[in-house]
Amino acid sequence: MDDFSVNAIHDEAMIAAFRRGIGKRVFILTPSFPFMFVGKIKDVVEDMAVLDVETTSVAALEDSEWTVHIHNVEVFYIEKENGPKIPNLKEC
Repeated sequence: MDDFSVNAIHDEAMIAAFRRGIGKRVFILTPSFPFMFVGKIKDVVEDMAVLDVETTSVAALEDSEWTVHIHNVEVFYIEKENGPKIPNLKEC
């Protein structure tokens, strides 16, 4: 399997994970501003995740809809019914 195939498989797996997460809360870290998002996945359009963002690293950007390029996501966690919950960072 060549590098392109591995990258293509990785990209499709990331998109599939976000599609399965529609309606669930997500924690995302990206290498670009605003770097961190916590919110609910509203939709996935091609390779973009549409988020209802509760919290970011900048308070002025919170409580709004953001579109994040899934391939730009470095780290993410999507809540599962029986898994750990993402804390409400506004209460911390």
